[in-house]
This record gives sequence, C-alpha cells and structure tokens, in this order.
Amino acid sequence: MTQINDIAYVEFYVGNASQAAHFYRTAFGFQPVARATLETGERERTSFVLRQNDITLLLTSALTPASPVAEHVRVHGDSVKDIAFAVDDVEQTFAEVVRRGARPVLRPTVFEQNGGRVVKATVAAYGDTVHSFVERRGSNGPLLPGYEPIARPPQVKPIGLAAIDHIAVCVEAGTLGQWFDFYIDVFDFRHSHQEDIVTENTAMNSGVVESGNGRVRFPMMEPAAHKSRSQIEEYLAFHHGPGAQHIALLSDDIIQTVRALRENGLDFLYTPDNYYDHLEERVGRVGEDVLQLRELSVLLDHDQWGTLLQVFTKPLHDRPTAFMEIIQRKGARGFGGGNIRALFEAIEREQALRGNL
Repeated sequence: MTQINDIAYVEFYVGNASQAAHFYRTAFGFQPVARATLETGERERTSFVLRQNDITLLLTSALTPASPVAEHVRVHGDSVKDIAFAVDDVEQTFAEVVRRGARPVLRPTVFEQNGGRVVKATVAAYGDTVHSFVERRGSNGPLLPGYEPIARPPQVKPIGLAAIDHIAVCVEAGTLGQWFDFYIDVFDFRHSHQEDIVTENTAMNSGVVESGNGRVRFPMMEPAAHKSRSQIEEYLAFHHGPGAQHIALLSDDIIQTVRALRENGLDFLYTPDNYYDHLEERVGRVGEDVLQLRELSVLLDHDQWGTLLQVFTKPLHDRPTAFMEIIQRKGARGFGGGNIRALFEAIEREQALRGNL
C-alpha cells in the first residue's frame, strides 16, 4: 500500500521566478520564505518558496537556455511541473509505485543540511507533469537543503487562503479512463465522483480521484465530441498537452477573500445575472447573501452534506491555460456539479472573445 499524506508543495516552471514571486505575493498574499539563486550558489535555476498557511508554492525559472526548465516553459508556458506529496517513507513509497507501473524520474535522494534530513524521489505522471515524494526528518528548513531563508521578507496583505482543496487536470480525449486507472492502481487513490457535461456548444467527460485520506483530490477532465471546441481542448492546444488546469484554494470566508483579490487586481469569470435570478429554484434555500454572491460572481451549490461556494479567476498568463479557483466548503464534499454547466458557459463566453470557440 502507498500512503500519500498531503500535498507538500506545487512547483511551477515559469519564465521569470522573481516576477512570478512578486505576482503571487501582491495578488494572492503569498509570503516569500526562501530562495535558491546565484547568490546562494545555485547555477542552473532560480527558485522561490512562497507560503500561505498550509499552501506552499515553488516557483522556478531557468538560468541557461539549455535548461529543461527553459524547454518546459518554451513548450507549455508558465505551468505546473511538480505536484509533490508528503509521505512517511520515500524509499518504500517510490519502490511500490514503480513496481506498480510508475516511470521513475529521480530515485530516492538524501539531502542533509544543518542537522536536518530530507529524502526526495520523483515519478512521471500525465504529459510533462511529475509527482515528487518528500520525507522530512529533523528539518525545519524552508523546503529542501540548498534553499536560503529570506531574512527580511516583504510584507503581505492577508487574503485568507488556507489550503489546497484540489487540483484539476486536463487530459487528452480518450485517455480519462487510463488516468483514473493510473491513480487507482499505482497510488491507491479511489474514484469518488463522475460528472459529464454538455452545453449548447461544448462537452466534456470528467471524474475525481482522491487519496485514501481524502486530502489529495484530482478532478480530471477530457474533451468530448460536440460542435465547438471546449475549454478543455483550448487548454490542451495552448498548453501543448495534458497538465494541471487550475488549483482550488480553500478560504473560510470567500466573500472577504474575493474582495481582497479583486482589490489586488485579479479578474474573475463573470456569472450572468440570470444564474442568481433562478438560484433558489435550482438549489432550494440559499442561506447566503445573494446580493454579495451576485456582485462577486460567486457560485453556490448544495450536496447532501452542505453548501459549496466557488469562483474562478480568468487565466493567469497570456496563454488561456492555468487559472485559480477560490472555494469555501460549509460541509459540502462535492465539486460544484450543479455549477459546472454555468462555469462552462462562462468560459465559453471568454473563449468566444479570444476567437477560440
């Protein structure tokens, strides 16, 4: 059995790590805590570690044109490279997932510094994305040895983001079942949700796989045949292959968080007024301030366990690929199945403006 405890960090390969760190600090309220740069002895890449509560981001850019980091950015643009898992025993976990069919990228490697010990290994996943396994013993350092703590980190404005709720993944048509099987057979995940969507213009097949403890969740989506090109096909075309489409970040107060993000200059998908005009007809008693939901384009859904509130940014980069979701759970365990059609239609309006529908 493999035991995945949680997401240790998400690493983005980007064109300029310094500028990306500034963006995630000023727009999303992430605190830079460590760096690996020329000044710290790193000769191949620049990396910054940013944190906000239980969320850790690693932003990495290349220092040489021949770097695999530079090649990744050339092909995919700024995008997620590594979704790393915290585990208790890297060697055991790595050996087991490779035995079950995962392709090794980095065999278990020990890093020691200042009395701390970190073990890391990596396997391949969909497209050029990888999963690292990280085991920390006696180390309270910034992420991995070789990173230098930032002595006087810049001030950040509190946003209220608490943890990663899920990471949504786009895969190529006809491969969704293959990737379900990969996570179930190799990582001991379970298939927890299924949702197939058809709008007037586009369609997709989707489902969710999650770790045994429920802390790591991957909604996975593939395009389905319809009359126009879906947002999944647009992502695959501009990302040039499968990848992480969006990261859902948990907030305990989505209204406060979205207001702060808007003040910081982030743009969100617009939800048409008729969504709110008929909200109670669709979900029953709302129990929220509909005027505030309407003002901020926050979507609402119910399941048998409670209420889900969610909102989606526009793409964060020039390519219409990665974006963020802000999500608040009031007992709900689902992923906004009742909202997916509304989301698709909102994204289709943006696609039409870009000439990609």
